[in-house]
Amino acid sequence: MRTIGIRELKAQLSRALRDVQDGERYLVTDRGRVVAELRQPSSEGDRDLSRIDQVRLRMARAGELRLAERPRHSYQRGSSIVRMPDGTAQAWIDWVRGED
Repeated sequence: MRTIGIRELKAQLSRALRDVQDGERYLVTDRGRVVAELRQPSSEGDRDLSRIDQVRLRMARAGELRLAERPRHSYQRGSSIVRMPDGTAQAWIDWVRGED
């Protein structure tokens, strides 16, 4: 967390906002007294995350980490795109083994 005065913040606003976008936090001071905090906005779910999950989310937003995704398709029986009659796999196994 960095501390920055109002005058410096005015002069360096673009840089400060880039830093905030990268996950940095700023305490904004007026004559040495903290008057504001600059940080990324958090969504509703971010507040309930553990510290490690907050770090992971920040890394993902910065492109340093790729979060796992849910599968697009269910892998349950009967959900495959290619449909074959029941017993086809067993018939192939028997054929490979020479048991046909």
